[in-house]
Amino acid sequence: MSTLGGSGVEVGALSFGGAAIAGLYTEVSEEQAYQAVDAAWECGIRSFDTAPHYGIGLSERRLGAALRDRPRATYTVSTKVGRLLEPTDEGGDDLAHGFAVPATHRRVWDFSADGVRRSLDDSLERLGLDRVDVVYLHDPDDHAEQAFREGYPALEDLRAQGVVGAIGAGMNQTPMLTRFVRDTDVDVVLCAGRYTLLEHGALADLLPAAEQRGTSVVVGGAFNSGLLADPRPGATYNYSAAPAEALERALRLKSVAERHGTTLRAAALTFPAAHPAVAGVLVGCRSADEVRDCVAQFTTKVPTGFWQELRAEGLLPAGAPVPVPEPS
Repeated sequence: MSTLGGSGVEVGALSFGGAAIAGLYTEVSEEQAYQAVDAAWECGIRSFDTAPHYGIGLSERRLGAALRDRPRATYTVSTKVGRLLEPTDEGGDDLAHGFAVPATHRRVWDFSADGVRRSLDDSLERLGLDRVDVVYLHDPDDHAEQAFREGYPALEDLRAQGVVGAIGAGMNQTPMLTRFVRDTDVDVVLCAGRYTLLEHGALADLLPAAEQRGTSVVVGGAFNSGLLADPRPGATYNYSAAPAEALERALRLKSVAERHGTTLRAAALTFPAAHPAVAGVLVGCRSADEVRDCVAQFTTKVPTGFWQELRAEGLLPAGAPVPVPEPS
């Protein structure tokens, strides 16, 4: 377990991400979703992440129901603010936003202080909980002014009041996350997809800043939304079809892994956890089998020679920490 910044909130080295159980890309049944959460619990995972955006509330409802009979003091839950859900009767599905669920609600961006509080209240109701441990400002890319001027101070007040234990921001980019680390008193940032075997951009700005400030980083999207789990034509990268260049690089990484008797999945999950600023890795699973596989891969020791060959082939920066000591 690692403590997030100076908050006292602890997360495990591997956390369960709740987007997939809300029908990310394709439908997931309630039974399948609950089995995934049960498998995570059986494997020792005690940190769970969700958001209103995931399945327009379905992730929060399913995660809350699956955890309801567990002792509340034994697990950590994080959710996010910035999108309010408003009922709509337009019909259709939510696949335009990536989720195979009925479009019963529409998302409304709101990083105001009132919006943050309302979003958290709504999340607690969907989760069936009286508190969450961590709250992130979710994807404020196009709403920076309001997020910094109103949303962040609202989270700071909620933390001071003891309503939440830790606060932060979660995004798919590093420049604004680095600004949060440098210019605010966040405990943690959730960096999705920008510190992986395929992409190392966070090494240039976010990770050094976080290490200097004592701010924790949780890494999400270690598989770059699917490509590093199974690189093949049609694989998903950044939530859409992988471009040829990214696929070619992923296939090279897979070939190196196979030469060293390991898997690309193991390397992809263990790599980000090696950085000293990283408190944990967040992985989204849609089934019990996926959960068990991810736990097995995460606990697999990847051979030193694999990392050495990646450096030799220019597939890994020299300054990137790896999960095993470099040879002297």
